[in-house]
Amino acid sequence: MKKTFKMKDLDCANCAAKMENAIKRIEGVQNAQISFMTQKITLEAPEELFEKILQDAMKICKKIEPDCVIITK
Repeated sequence: MKKTFKMKDLDCANCAAKMENAIKRIEGVQNAQISFMTQKITLEAPEELFEKILQDAMKICKKIEPDCVIITK
């Protein structure tokens, strides 16, 4: 399953790269890409693990950049 989400308040390209690398290390992630220019994240993971991985990705983003939010709606 592959989905793209908008990101809010992603202020730093270096932080985006750190987030991407950390998210790629989550167990089950097949691929992750964060575009600082478009303020979007694309996650690819098995459907049965997708929600858990998305929650873990949100935690990673908050830890690296506290104001950053992944918009899931």
